Amino acid sequence: MAVPKRKTSKSRRDKRRSHHKIISPNIIEDKKSGEYRLSHHIDLKTGLYNGRKVFEPKK
Repeated sequence: MAVPKRKTSKSRRDKRRSHHKIISPNIIEDKKSGEYRLSHHIDLKTGLYNGRKVFEPKK
């Protein structure tokens, strides 16, 4: 059975865990409609992306 030869210091342990974080989604408020959406995604209600009409939404 593998047993550590030395105690892992708090500093080394915390450095290893530095990437274990919860990432919140990048939600923004649309400037024209006021709806919330993910940035760099098409607004499904209006069909706009970056101010341009990408598709016609279903009604």
